[in-house]
Amino acid sequence: MRRDTRTPTEQSAARTVSAALQSAPWPLLLAAADGRVRWVNSAATALLPGVGAGTPLARHAPSWLADAHARRDREAAGAVAGRALRAEAAAADGAEGVLWWLRDDPEEHSAPHTGSERARFLADVSDELFTRLNPEECRGSTALLAARHLADAAVVVGTGRGARPPVAAARREGEVTHGRLAGDPADVPGLAEALQGFPPVPARWLDPAAVPPWLLAEAFEEWDTGTPGALMVTPLPGRGAPQGALVLLRRAGAEPFTEDDEALARLFAARAAAALNAATLHAEQTAVVELLAQDTLRPGPRRVDGVEYAVGHRPADGEIGVGGDFVDISAAAEVGGETHVVLGDVCGKGLEAAALTGRIRTTLRALHLLEPDHQRLLRALNAALLGADDSRFATLVLASVRRRGSAVTLRLTSAGHPPPLIVRRAGDVLAAPTHGTLIGALPEVFTQTYETTLSPGESCVLYSDGVTEAKGGPLGTDRFGEERLRAALVECAGHPPEAVAERVQMLVADWLGGRRHDDIGLVVIAVPRRRTHLAAAPAR
Repeated sequence: MRRDTRTPTEQSAARTVSAALQSAPWPLLLAAADGRVRWVNSAATALLPGVGAGTPLARHAPSWLADAHARRDREAAGAVAGRALRAEAAAADGAEGVLWWLRDDPEEHSAPHTGSERARFLADVSDELFTRLNPEECRGSTALLAARHLADAAVVVGTGRGARPPVAAARREGEVTHGRLAGDPADVPGLAEALQGFPPVPARWLDPAAVPPWLLAEAFEEWDTGTPGALMVTPLPGRGAPQGALVLLRRAGAEPFTEDDEALARLFAARAAAALNAATLHAEQTAVVELLAQDTLRPGPRRVDGVEYAVGHRPADGEIGVGGDFVDISAAAEVGGETHVVLGDVCGKGLEAAALTGRIRTTLRALHLLEPDHQRLLRALNAALLGADDSRFATLVLASVRRRGSAVTLRLTSAGHPPPLIVRRAGDVLAAPTHGTLIGALPEVFTQTYETTLSPGESCVLYSDGVTEAKGGPLGTDRFGEERLRAALVECAGHPPEAVAERVQMLVADWLGGRRHDDIGLVVIAVPRRRTHLAAAPAR
């Protein structure tokens, strides 16, 4: 046994230091060079229950700490039971080993205290959340930010139809999980009131032990929290209606929420609710745009009474997805009847233009049932648009298609729109001699209708001015023009309508070279070529 050569005064001082270290509030452990633990204080035993004198550090301590000790690093960082920790080698001795001091990591989890820190934190929250244009992503980011800076874990309960509102949950060191609320909000103290938009209940009035197990199990699958040490619930205020509620939880033994914490949480919730409101409005607008775009430029039937149709469309750059072009193909009600095709372009872009296209399409469908004559039909449409409280106007071209044996008769009328192009079987391309005034701008409209016949292998192309006015070429200032369009259609003579529409769109896109452009729309009406049937040869 080694003899203690220290004086009684030195031995007394050492015992005092040892007692102070044993009762220190920070976890301390002494590990030898071979990785075995030589000594731990009570705080380290509470944090790492398996670590004790004589136990291997690599077996019972977290791997990030054991690896740092083996590499003889001076510091390390990691998580234990959801706590973000930083370990520092406070002392080192070749004989005794390394004394590790563990503390909460201020870089990973620190609630802002000063006014400048809070202002910077809230500004960062706004920058982070307002880039999330999806409500689910916004809820997830809100939960993660709250867990990292305001508590140990957070649950964002959204609003929605149905008995189970959407939920996003996050731990300080975990990933965000999404799901649906598993139980009744009334079982969580303060949650039902917060979801209705009532002012938050002070945290000191909420009992953390009353948090139902299903909330912890749903939100924190592998986090062994036991009974939370602190609970806070605050509403997410919205414009006219609440956006949900924020539930903050701290682990057992943690400090309760202070009044300053509650004030900061309310400010955070206000920023998060504003971001959620913006994300919800964006999602609703996107759904409306998609619905309008599908209705405005729906392909329609591909084949009616032996006549084939194809629609091509490319919306203008910088728009929300709904341009000014619209297409409608109204199939004949009976065999031998007329199929009506409309390609139009309304003044303006966006939702207002889409609403006008919907009105025009609906009115035209009703008028086609009552008035077959294009001139009288367009006069009635013009009167309807002038009577509406809207200064927008439109250009359009009408095509009425009727099957006559192997051929097809066409009635074409342009109202301020580029005239259709007729592609003959031999490759000739002719512009239909039809013209007229635009719709919805003048008290009277004047149009000229052109009638023609398409034989098998021939087609008619309706197109918007976005095709011919597309600017591109070497300098980006030359228009695609009608001559290039005619040349493309000569190459496509006799081809199926889908191939013609695809070819024209591809050539225009190459001509643009990625530059900005207007709406590009076209409709191809084609009579299929006759099929040749080979007679069966007599068997020999």
